[in-house]
Amino acid sequence: MENITRLTYKNKEVILIATAHVSNESVLLVEKVIDQEKPDSVCIELDKGRYDNIRNPKAWENMDIIRVIKEKKVGFLLINLALSSYQKKMAKKLGTTVGGEMLQGIKSADEIGANIVLADRDIRITFSRIWRLLSAKEKFKLLYNILLMDEEDNDISEEDLQELLGKDVLDSMMSEMKKEFPKIGQVLIAERDQYLAHKIKNAPGEKVVAILGAAHVPGVEKEIFNEIDVNKITQIPPKGKFSKYGNWIIPGVIIALIIYSFFINFDTGIQQLSSWILWTGLLAAGFTALTFPHPLTIITAFVTAPLTTIHPLLACGWFAGIVEASVKKPTVKDINNITEDITSFKGFFRNRFLKTLMVVVFANIGATIGTFVAGTELIKNLF
Repeated sequence: MENITRLTYKNKEVILIATAHVSNESVLLVEKVIDQEKPDSVCIELDKGRYDNIRNPKAWENMDIIRVIKEKKVGFLLINLALSSYQKKMAKKLGTTVGGEMLQGIKSADEIGANIVLADRDIRITFSRIWRLLSAKEKFKLLYNILLMDEEDNDISEEDLQELLGKDVLDSMMSEMKKEFPKIGQVLIAERDQYLAHKIKNAPGEKVVAILGAAHVPGVEKEIFNEIDVNKITQIPPKGKFSKYGNWIIPGVIIALIIYSFFINFDTGIQQLSSWILWTGLLAAGFTALTFPHPLTIITAFVTAPLTTIHPLLACGWFAGIVEASVKKPTVKDINNITEDITSFKGFFRNRFLKTLMVVVFANIGATIGTFVAGTELIKNLF
């Protein structure tokens, strides 16, 4: 049967189903295979968080934007939303549902009484590992590519999807991805192949069906016979030495320069302090204003930037975002429209939830630029 791979691991029969996450054909294939094979376990390419979301799509309505900001999950959420939006746009063109094959796998497993195994690594670990391994330049390039996915690039038919399920085509696509983002290819594909293989070969029973995105099938087919150190690929890499200590060194230097200025001359000290407040405050407020927020949000960015930029555990964007979310509280409609509105600049500004996220990002960018500009000014004025 096309898009089916059969393996034998020790005394276990493993059946891998290669799917496309927005394909109707994949849904029908999953239903047919599980009905015919009657496996003891059905492995699905989901973690606990995505499993809960796919079973309860309305969970979005309970999302607390202020909590997201306080828990420092704005960047993670933006990437996740952009990727979800991309899949939903493709699914809409094809008249399908994102993750339909996973839902069918869950339904079919329930019908025959099979174990449901959540076989994918926690997406937060995957994104955290990617983020820690990327350089600043690579992070910017990644965000640019994700957020500016053009509508024209999404024109794809069901026939195109079936062609993409071919291993030769997928190998070619993965090779291209690894050339442009080698670190992402390693974490997003290779490591998850290992994790998926580990969960599949340890699933209960003698017959296991695994529903996988087609890109993972070649890797899982190989990794299932290898020894896998799961602990190694589920740990978040520690921050680099500069990230670890730099957050404290730079504010320390700034504070020392301002204090030293007062020792030289009181007026010089006042001038230096004023320069710090104005540069950091104005740039943070200016960048925040680019999102067209409430005036109180802009004022908050101006007031908090001079203080948060010298405190490594605080961020100007948190305060500005919380004020924006409090004054212009996102509605259920905003949350339900996130995946559509995220695809256009107009949607970003119309959607209160997305606008709040952008306030956080832009306020932090402005404050960071202000830190370097003001720091340079302090040094120039002294020497």
